[in-house]
Amino acid sequence: VVALGSKPNFFGMKDVEQNAYTMTTINDAILLRNRIIDLMEQAENETDPILRKNLLHVAVVGGGFAGVETAGEINDFIADIAEYYPTINRHNVKISLIEATPKILIGFSPKLAAFAKNKLVDRGITIFLNAAVTSYDGKELTLKSTSKSNTILVTNSDHKHPNYDVQKIDSLDSNTVIWTAGIGTNEILRDSLFPTPKGRIHVNEFLQIPEFPDVFAIGDCAVIDPEIIKKKFPPTAQVAEAHAKTAAHNLMRLLGGQEMTSFDYSWKGQSAIIGKRTGIASFFGIHVSGFLAFTLWRNLYLSKIRGWDKRLRIWIDWNLDLFFKRDISRLKTMKKTSSDFKELDEVDDVW
Repeated sequence: VVALGSKPNFFGMKDVEQNAYTMTTINDAILLRNRIIDLMEQAENETDPILRKNLLHVAVVGGGFAGVETAGEINDFIADIAEYYPTINRHNVKISLIEATPKILIGFSPKLAAFAKNKLVDRGITIFLNAAVTSYDGKELTLKSTSKSNTILVTNSDHKHPNYDVQKIDSLDSNTVIWTAGIGTNEILRDSLFPTPKGRIHVNEFLQIPEFPDVFAIGDCAVIDPEIIKKKFPPTAQVAEAHAKTAAHNLMRLLGGQEMTSFDYSWKGQSAIIGKRTGIASFFGIHVSGFLAFTLWRNLYLSKIRGWDKRLRIWIDWNLDLFFKRDISRLKTMKKTSSDFKELDEVDDVW
């Protein structure tokens, strides 16, 4: 079974790939958490106002699920740990969410997307729309408008009636950029024996690779041949999980010489967390927002955990978070490449 998943797609921008952080694995999350702590430590002792401002500006590129959830969580994390840094006012920190299209959370209904936008802005996050990233050197993020008017929409500071101002912006200064603006296929597939039109393995209705009938491909690295099944399935965790169940079933039937089952999937809904125990969710045509959506989101993911003992531990840990402060200890990570431990600019005076 081939299940290599996907990787971030930087659309050929090598400087962005080299200097930006990603948010695809647990290790990425830990690296980013440590980075935020480093930023706060450095800014606490920084006397240069320009460098201090850049240290306290975190830009998240991509207004989809991953980008919105990342921006919301970082905003909450900084708000919770700001008390440990006396010289930093919470309002000194800027979180920017940058999206190349005219709106965020395209997969959700306009009403839920608007709710999410208003909550993010109300909590101090600035949203940029029609803003495509063209380069990032580690300090300056270069933007290009995707609108016909060559302008970028930026949320204003009126939290009572958050809306967008039309501006012409060429760049933003930030020492930390998080890339969530697209996924691509694993480069291992390019050098494999499997045919990969458009980068993904074509499989039949049973999720077999036609040229290798004993091999199944599932998840983001696979796509059902459109000539076999016209229905398109998005590269989501729900579809990947359904792939896994069908592939396991068909593998057992193949070994037993029995007829296999064609893959099919019905959309069940989606949800996203936008920070501070607030979420949006859409299940079977029912739209929910706020704390109820957050609760549904947690229960859904808790149900995916195997074993009641693990579920209970996670549930207890989640509830303890309601009563205790954030831990700001740096966590150990698995070092994969030298870029995973990029040093802060001019940080030698601290570490």
